[in-house]
Amino acid sequence: MGENHYRISKVRVKVPASTANLGPGFDTLGMALDLYAWIEMGIADETRITLYGDQMNGVPTDKSNLIYEVAQMVFKRAGVSVPELDIAMYSDIPLTRGLGSSASAIVGGLAAANALIGSPLSDDTLFQMATELEHHPDNVGASLFGGLVVAFWDGTRAEHIRVEPDPQLEVLVAIPHFQLSTEKARGVLPRQQSLENAVFNVGHSSLLVAAFCTGRLDMIPRAMKDALHQPYRAPLVPGLGRILAEATEHGALGVALSGAGPTMLALVDRASSRKAELESFMIGTLRKEGIEATMMWLNPDRQGVQVEAWAAGEEPQSELMEIIKGDVRA
Repeated sequence: MGENHYRISKVRVKVPASTANLGPGFDTLGMALDLYAWIEMGIADETRITLYGDQMNGVPTDKSNLIYEVAQMVFKRAGVSVPELDIAMYSDIPLTRGLGSSASAIVGGLAAANALIGSPLSDDTLFQMATELEHHPDNVGASLFGGLVVAFWDGTRAEHIRVEPDPQLEVLVAIPHFQLSTEKARGVLPRQQSLENAVFNVGHSSLLVAAFCTGRLDMIPRAMKDALHQPYRAPLVPGLGRILAEATEHGALGVALSGAGPTMLALVDRASSRKAELESFMIGTLRKEGIEATMMWLNPDRQGVQVEAWAAGEEPQSELMEIIKGDVRA
């Protein structure tokens, strides 16, 4: 179909990073964070994919690119043909560190492609498609809807409820300077778990969600414990065991491995006077293990994916990198 078939000729989406699990909520809890990827997409005569930023090193720039592939799934689902695309992407979200980089790319690609053809697919349809691609709903749900997302996927359909994050919640992440593939991090998990561990996690995850819903931040230190995945993944991230055990003694409300890791995440009361102490403890613990890490203070993102669209002849005057300069983290 030609370009004139669509009134929209270019879209730009801003999609947040996410943290999954939050300790006990394995594959069921996700929270959006104010670290972003931006994607521009337009209908073209010939496909061109431009990637900006160091995070994009090694990402394909042909039609095997994930954004392009995801966009084609949207067009197929909607029954339209848009074979050639002009795509530009910049991301502040580090790859394979446990901050939902693949989920943000999937959600951004789905949302951009859907907007480009007049948004025929509902948010729920995009959520189902994203979950099927990612194989769990926590990261994609958080990036799509923002806030804190409680979700499950039974292999056929995903369901979710969004919870508004407490305004007092702030997030400190320690991003080690090494990658850890989700495949490797999942490979160390036992296929069978004890009933005791299952009950432990159901109880803690349920209490954690209840604490988020009722503003009981005082319950987070006790609720944010896990028996299903973190004990098995700790050897993959030197220093993690000590940080999980002791961070609450240094000012954290709770601490967890972010997704499959290696990033570690601490929830902190915004009013805490111990932020510098916590940061020093986490970075010092990692350094003792020979691990360098980037420390970053983040907030929950409340909006999820944001979409702008332009009609033919009204394309934005500014290039992608000009628009996002004010948002990019140094």
